[in-house]
Amino acid sequence: MVQERKLVDEVSGWLRVYDDGSVDRTWTGPPEVKFMAEPVAPHEEFTEGVATRDVVTDQDSGHRVRLYLPEKNSDDGDKLPILVHFHGGGFCISQADWFMYYNMYTRFTLTARVICVSPYLRRAPEHRLPAAIDDGYSTLLWLQSVAKGESHEPWLEKHADFNRIFLIGDSSGGNIVHEVAARAGKPELNPLRVAGGIPIHPGYIRQERSKSELEKPQSPFLTLDMVDKFLSLALPVGSNKNHPITCPMGAGAPPLDSLKLPPFLLCLAEIDLIIDTEMEYYEAMKKANKEVELFISPGMTHSFYLNKIVVDMDPNTGAQTEALILRVKQFIDKH
Repeated sequence: MVQERKLVDEVSGWLRVYDDGSVDRTWTGPPEVKFMAEPVAPHEEFTEGVATRDVVTDQDSGHRVRLYLPEKNSDDGDKLPILVHFHGGGFCISQADWFMYYNMYTRFTLTARVICVSPYLRRAPEHRLPAAIDDGYSTLLWLQSVAKGESHEPWLEKHADFNRIFLIGDSSGGNIVHEVAARAGKPELNPLRVAGGIPIHPGYIRQERSKSELEKPQSPFLTLDMVDKFLSLALPVGSNKNHPITCPMGAGAPPLDSLKLPPFLLCLAEIDLIIDTEMEYYEAMKKANKEVELFISPGMTHSFYLNKIVVDMDPNTGAQTEALILRVKQFIDKH
């Protein structure tokens, strides 16, 4: 007789973990939003100005990235900057090919005139941190090998400016921006140059609840339950939220002034549950004399721009999404 597996942990709608170690990520929330978490197949022909392809960057591990290439227009220079995107999802859910990212990063690619490289990050609890950060950094090493001619990727060889690489990430992907930027500051990545980091609503947090966690509204993309459960599944066993990956401004993390970081654009949402601790990070970066600009979307919640339904239906959310993309473009153009 087959023993029935038992549910040991659940994050509402998103994730169920069983006692045999298996994980079920089938969406069980409202069916009308399911499309945002569906994969989008790559298409190498230009569709609405963007072509996409998936590339295996490491034959041994099977690590892959999704590339987005904008159709050339007359204003483009010979080469386009590279935007390396780390997806969010509390280190536990989502994929680089999900519709919500496809929808947003085709827009980024078109508006900011960049080539986007979005790695498929390993997810917890099967692969606890720092697995996703290792994947993020190995993406830079792959780009370096393409730039040196040791690996081949025709789109990048023909169109990419390896001297202008920007790291961008949403939510937990914002944490990966900081970690990968810090790693990239150590060894020689020549001929690559990481020109900037753009954490968007990063999951910077402390073990003790902040005022904003207690007072700000919970949203479809961030509830206190998601914060607690995802991080308990993702952080190294025995760690809490004061871990350097989730609290880079805390006492347990390497001092920020010891890190060689590129210029940063920190993008926050005014009524994000975790804005207080995100602002602590900003203040700590300023205190460490790091070059960091701040952009706040007024009246918006965590990862608001990924919710296509609201972006399309609410003119204000649509306008705030446009403003965020343009601010990122401005930062890229400046560096």
